[in-house]
Order: sequence, then structure tokens, then C-alpha cells
Amino acid sequence: MRSWSRPEVPSLDDLGLGNGPVVTIHDTSSGAPTVVDPAEHARLYVCGITPYDATHMGHAATYLTFDLLQRVWRDRGLDVTYTQNITDVDDPLLERATATGVDWVELAERETQLFREDMTALRIIPPAHYIGAVESIDLVVGLIERLQKTGAVYHVDDDLYFDVHADPTFGLVSGYDEETMLRIFPERGGDPDRAGKKHPLDCLLWQAERPGEPAWDSVFGRGRPGWHIECAAISLHHLGTAFDVQGGGSDLVFPHHEMSASEATVATDEPFARAYVHAGMVGYEGEKMSKSKGNLVLVSQLRADGHDPMAVRLALLAHHYRTDWEWFGTEIPQAEGRLARWRSAVERTVAPSGADVVAAIRAALTDDLDAPSALAAVDAWAADDSAHDPQAGRTVRAAVDALLGVAL
Repeated sequence: MRSWSRPEVPSLDDLGLGNGPVVTIHDTSSGAPTVVDPAEHARLYVCGITPYDATHMGHAATYLTFDLLQRVWRDRGLDVTYTQNITDVDDPLLERATATGVDWVELAERETQLFREDMTALRIIPPAHYIGAVESIDLVVGLIERLQKTGAVYHVDDDLYFDVHADPTFGLVSGYDEETMLRIFPERGGDPDRAGKKHPLDCLLWQAERPGEPAWDSVFGRGRPGWHIECAAISLHHLGTAFDVQGGGSDLVFPHHEMSASEATVATDEPFARAYVHAGMVGYEGEKMSKSKGNLVLVSQLRADGHDPMAVRLALLAHHYRTDWEWFGTEIPQAEGRLARWRSAVERTVAPSGADVVAAIRAALTDDLDAPSALAAVDAWAADDSAHDPQAGRTVRAAVDALLGVAL
């Protein structure tokens, strides 16, 4: 799967500003801050879209979160291997294709391309490995075969299921009790009531071919992968075990990240990820943002309406990544005003210390990606009319670009 173009990212070390500090981020599985500071090489996996809809603010907020993490790691002097999947065959995609009368492959390709364009416009650093479910069938089959050897796989009719209790650590990612899991599972693609399952929470690994649906040949017969095994297989293949961060929206904590982690742990007898990081949900003026409500705020539409993508990025950065928040009509005008003030401020021939601003941005972002505090530091610098650093504009421009991803 082709990724999108990579933005140029300035090196603050090349400007004599050294490398950034150690990064601390909130780990969902422990419920506490954790240091993510690998020796030289950071490994990141973020769950991608199911391409049946364009990029809305919730999508954009999630991928911006992990773009910030990449940026602070790189500023730390680390190499980063970033992998992201795209679920280009799944029930929601097939249902949307049927409802709209569009071929499912055509729908997936169209929406994936729009997603690429949105990510490029927002200056999101692309993954080194951008991998579709369809191109990963062999990886999935191989991982299921490994699970079969552990005794964790069983049949329900012609489908294959994973026995989640084969993993003694099941539940560690979310921290949810079984009652909570059983309540959430059917809301997020699970089938707790299916007859023949050993336990209601057991999850689908391989779905046998259904009439009129896509299927691929395998040693299990024709069919297609379940959702969770897709990400487990892709991440293990491209990143290995115990990679640094598994990321996504908070709606993926359970069942998706819980199930993927258990499948990988049982297959390898090693930890899946060292930390699990989740972005909050974005609503719309007091309601859930959804296609059915007709209230999706789309990055592509904002761009089409003439809004600077850097203002869209600033609107997202104004909210801490872990908080749930609402999109209101004031978000873009406020961000456009901030962008204009910053662009004017960096043009000053002499300004307050640029190094101090860099230190403040670094301190904020390495403390659980606190983007709002980073923005406040730049705001204060832009409003300060003292003048003693002739290089300040150049320094701040580079820092805002390198660390916040905003081109001034």
C-alpha cells in the first residue's frame, strides 16, 4: 500500500539547540505516565482507518497525536519506525459499498486516496509501512497457524475463533472487568451471543466465505481475516514483539487493542507493546460526530472551503490529546487568528529569546504531549514586544515546524 508524501522536518540540533528531553506519556494499561525512551530506535504502531468515509476531526486528532509523538522522538535523536494498517476489507466497508451501490474496492481506493491527501495537507509524517488488510492475508494466515499450535483456536461452523482466556493477561490493556467488556463488545463489532462459542468474549480470527462477499484462499478454506488479528499480524511482522507504543483512538482500547494484544502474546509468548496510548473522542456541538447524524466535520471539506490546513492543525492542537472534546464553529476562526499572529511574529527582525520558546515547547510536548501548553508558550512569545534576539524569528519558525508540525 502506498503511503503519502513526507513533509520536510527541520532539525533543531542542526541549529545548535541540541536534542529534546526524555518523553513521558500516559499508558492506558497501567493508568499512569510512563517513560518511552528507547536507546536508539523507537517503534510505533497506530491503527488506521476503515476506508468507507473521509477523514473527519476524530481521525485527524488521532493521527496528529502520534505525529507529535514521532516529532518529539525524532527531536530526541531517535530513529522511528512507524507502521499503520488500513482495514480495506471489513463489514462496515462492505455495508457502505452495498448501501451506496459502489464496488467495495473502488470505495476503499477512493477514500484511501482522500485520506492520503488530508494527511499530506496536515503535514502528518507518514508511516514507513502503510499496510492494507488485503495485502496481509498471508501474514494473518501464518499467525493463525501459530495460534493453532498453542491450542487457542477453535471452530464455530466454518469460522475460526480465538479463545481469549488462553492469555492469562487478558484484560491487562483495558483494565475492564468482564461485565464492562460484555457491555461494550457488541457495540464495537463483537458477537457475544453467537451459538457455539466457548465464551461470549472470544473473537473471530477467520471468517469463512459468505455469499456475495470477498474471500481469499487459505489452508482454512476460502474466507477473510477478522479485525483484531489483522493488526496483530501486521505489527508483529513489521515491528516485532514488545514494540514501544500501540496507538489509536480511545474507542479501540476494547475490544480491538485488548484482543490484538492477547492474540500476539499467546502466539509469541512475549509482550505485544510496552505502552498503549489513546486519543480522546471528538464530538460536534454536544453530539457524537457520525455519518448517520450528518454532522461529520471533514478535513477535505474544510480544505475545499479555503481554510488553511495549518489552521486546521492548530485547531486540533488546542485540545489535549487524551481529552474528549467538542468541535464548535469557533474552532477554525480562533485557529486562523492564532496562525496569523504567529506568522506576523516570526517576521520580526528582533524578538524575545527563541531558545526559551524552544525549551518551553519541548517541556510541554515531552510531558504527555501537552500541545495546549506548547501553543500557550508560542502565544506568549508572539505577544511579547521586548526585543533582544535577532535570530528568534528563525528559531521559533523552525521549532514550531519541527515540534508542532505547523509551517509558518
